[in-house]
Amino acid sequence: MPKSKLQKQKTVEELKENLKKAKSVVFTDIQGIKAKDLVALRRKVKEAQGNLKVAKKTLIDLALEGTEKSPQAKEMNGEVAVLFAFEDPIRTLKSLYEFSRTHESLKFISGIFDGLLVGKDELLALAQLPPKEELLAKLVRSLASPMSGLINTFQGNIKGLITVLAKAKT
Repeated sequence: MPKSKLQKQKTVEELKENLKKAKSVVFTDIQGIKAKDLVALRRKVKEAQGNLKVAKKTLIDLALEGTEKSPQAKEMNGEVAVLFAFEDPIRTLKSLYEFSRTHESLKFISGIFDGLLVGKDELLALAQLPPKEELLAKLVRSLASPMSGLINTFQGNIKGLITVLAKAKT
C-alpha cells in the first residue's frame, strides 16, 4: 500500500535527523534479503549503536539535499537501505560486513565518512580493519620495540664486560 504524503514527509524528516546525528552513513543494496533476516540485521546494527533505515530512493535523495558530497540514490541499483553510525562508525560498519558474509544478497554501494564520499572498495577495507584495541596494541608494541632493543644492547655490553672481568680474575 502506498504511503501518504504525510508519512513520506515524516520519513524524510527522520532521515534528515539521522543524517545530522550520524558520524558515518553507508548505503547498501538489500534486494533479495528476507524480512526475518532484515529484522536480525537491524538488531545487530542497533547493538553496534547504529540505525538501519529502508526507504525509497526518491525520499533518500530528498533527505540528502543540501549535504555536501553525497551520492544520488536514484543512481543506485536495487533496494537501498541506509546505515547510520552514531558512536563508532567502524564498529557499526563491521556489524554490517559480518552480516554480508553470511548473506551474499547484501551489497555495499557507497558511504560518507568524515564528510568524504567513499566507494564500495574503501568501505570493505574499513570493515576489515582489526579492532581498535588490537591496533592500539600494535602501536604500543612498535613504539616500545626500539627501547627494548636499546636495553638489550646495553645488557649485552654489561654481560660482555662481566665475562671479561671473570676471565681476567682466573
